[in-house]
Amino acid sequence: MAEVFASIFTKSNLLFMMQGLLTTILISACTIVLSLFFGTLVAMVRHFCTGKLTILSRLVGAYIEFFRCTPNILWILWIRFTMQGDPTVKAIFACTLFTTAVIAEIVRGGLNNVPKGQFEGAASQGFTFWQTMVYIVLPQTFKSIIPALLSQVITIIKDTSFLKAVDIAEFMRNSSIVMGSLRSPAQITTLYAFIALCYFAICFSLSCAVRFYQKRIQATA
Repeated sequence: MAEVFASIFTKSNLLFMMQGLLTTILISACTIVLSLFFGTLVAMVRHFCTGKLTILSRLVGAYIEFFRCTPNILWILWIRFTMQGDPTVKAIFACTLFTTAVIAEIVRGGLNNVPKGQFEGAASQGFTFWQTMVYIVLPQTFKSIIPALLSQVITIIKDTSFLKAVDIAEFMRNSSIVMGSLRSPAQITTLYAFIALCYFAICFSLSCAVRFYQKRIQATA
């Protein structure tokens, strides 16, 4: 077993795979931040423009349903081969385009749970619409959707493995290149276990951090 580990986890192999892992974390972090921002805006448009700006609301609804009902890998492939530019930037754009639609529905569900009396109470105190959203509504919204958002964040991290299909130097792609130099089943099985452990460590750490945050909120409530 020691020989198997020594043949796989050489300094050059580990450095190469860790470079891919850093790329995975970078793409995931950018996708999460951008999707949260744009997903919140899209959710607000769909939630508040229904019956007012009907055309805009329908366009936003069509965008959400279209991307939620198609696979992420399709957009990764389409954007990779139809657009010019840096491959990593295109990967972030493709993942954000897809994930924004998913997060928009999660946020809209949270907005639906905020009582209308919150808006009326804020208006009676002289709050503008945006002040009401920033200081009253959105904090309650995100507090209620933390578990769903965590689930989507974990999905984003795992879905970066799809970028291997378009030759982005992320963790799965770099690990697969290392795997191509291996021969024995024991080596391949060990490397697969290492890949799974790395994804698990990242996702489980996020899950623990969110649980800790939720407990602190509950303790101070």
